[in-house]
Amino acid sequence: MQYRTQIFCFFALIFIGSPAFAQNLEFGLIAGGAGYMGDLNQSKPLKISGLSAGANVKVNFDPYWTLGLHYTYGKIKENDLHSDNVQFQQRRLNFKSTLNELSLQVDFNFFEYFAGGGTKNFTPYIFAGIGGVWFNPIGKYNLSSNPGEKEYELRFYRTEGQKDAYRNVALTVPYGVGFKVRLKENWGLFSQIGYRTAYTDYLDDVSGRYPSADFADGDTPEVGPIRRQLADPSLPVTNLYGTQRGDLRKRDTYMFVGIGISYTFVSQKCYTF
Repeated sequence: MQYRTQIFCFFALIFIGSPAFAQNLEFGLIAGGAGYMGDLNQSKPLKISGLSAGANVKVNFDPYWTLGLHYTYGKIKENDLHSDNVQFQQRRLNFKSTLNELSLQVDFNFFEYFAGGGTKNFTPYIFAGIGGVWFNPIGKYNLSSNPGEKEYELRFYRTEGQKDAYRNVALTVPYGVGFKVRLKENWGLFSQIGYRTAYTDYLDDVSGRYPSADFADGDTPEVGPIRRQLADPSLPVTNLYGTQRGDLRKRDTYMFVGIGISYTFVSQKCYTF
């Protein structure tokens, strides 16, 4: 976590240290909810499963265009047992994960809006960008070989028979819409919803097929039963080895929605309206 904060501070100093940008800087804080669409939630794009919070520093080039560095933290989760799909209930997969996202985003305001000036006191806007996300899916199961419900970092158990644990860092593409309102002088209020296409299918630890029944035979007696049950928690009721474990989409999606407040430092020389 410390190195992520250092990266954010480094880029923030670049923004602040430039004389041309320092007169146009906008700082914001946002809080709200987080959601996820993937192999355990295939059809509910507006479902919120956890909280989110973030901070950003932006450069306002003019009343229409803004470039910002954003950090957002969120939590997502899903559980087959809570699904209204009978097959999912039998599958019995579950996960939760924290998300740490760092991204560069461009805003486009539809109206001539700026917290320190402009002819409009409000504007709808759209945004898009590119960034990276850190994630770590954790599963909770009551295993017969290890009595009591416990949590496991799923990627280390290679639940689809992988030779190595998949990477828990992925490229992400944020995009969304929002609304900004000027409150007083340099203060602004904004609300937005944004989706992220993650270039990974493992936000939920589910991607392809169940491994073969003997995939854990080379493990120790302590680890083998755990890996088998994490790979297919429907056991011993059903046996899904070799069948499709998730859907056919190659990327998971996550979402942040929230309300925030911003303050803009404005130089009298920056804008003429």
